[in-house]
Amino acid sequence: MPAQLQATREGQTLVLTLSNPELRNAIDPVMYAAGIEALNVAENSTEVRSVVITGAAGMFCSGGNLLRLQANRQADPQVQAQSIEGLHSWIETIRTFPKPVIAAVEGAAAGAGFSLALACDLVVAARNAVFVMAYSNVALSPDGGASWSLAQALPRQLATEILMCGDRIAPERLHALGIVNRLAEPGNALAMALALAEQLNARAPNVLVSIKELVGDAPHNLLSTHLASERDHFVKNLHHANAGAGIAAFLDKRTPLYE
Repeated sequence: MPAQLQATREGQTLVLTLSNPELRNAIDPVMYAAGIEALNVAENSTEVRSVVITGAAGMFCSGGNLLRLQANRQADPQVQAQSIEGLHSWIETIRTFPKPVIAAVEGAAAGAGFSLALACDLVVAARNAVFVMAYSNVALSPDGGASWSLAQALPRQLATEILMCGDRIAPERLHALGIVNRLAEPGNALAMALALAEQLNARAPNVLVSIKELVGDAPHNLLSTHLASERDHFVKNLHHANAGAGIAAFLDKRTPLYE
């Protein structure tokens, strides 16, 4: 069976499933392109309010295909550079996608698979999942934004340890470090991720857009710049129809319905 990215719907949540079971869901340029296309379509769909990325057959993603990487060593360096650009375009699309993206991790999230999970806004992991920055184990440096994501989330020493040592990391440790949001029993990561997505789907979509943008911009902004951005988002959202619906529902002690 060829590697593919399967797209299905669960209510208002788009589920993207990495499917390459023979290679433990290793990802490739075809899947990168499919991921970008799926998110571009979902961005313009009023029927999709969130996205969950998961893997088939109880495995999240083993990263890149080492046989393909070995073959690329015999090709012009631009061949691998273009492949990485495809992955990075997908990572950047996830980061800038205006709706919540949740990783549901069962089994291994290794190398670029770990990078992919880190690119998501929220991570749900089964207790028997395994995370490993496998790059240094095969004399490679990271891609997929792994060094950026870890450096943003952790002290320098911890990010360096994870990237340099290439150790297997239990989800409990990543949960304690704040990288994993929810721990699920084995086999239940997708169900828990869908429940989390449903919780977010009930919130005002325009507010989730603002929160994702503000959180993404915060590390790069001066406080004064960020305060101005918070002001502008707040005023814009206050004058959105959803704020009227939300405030009225709160005062009336009923559940709001957002557009």
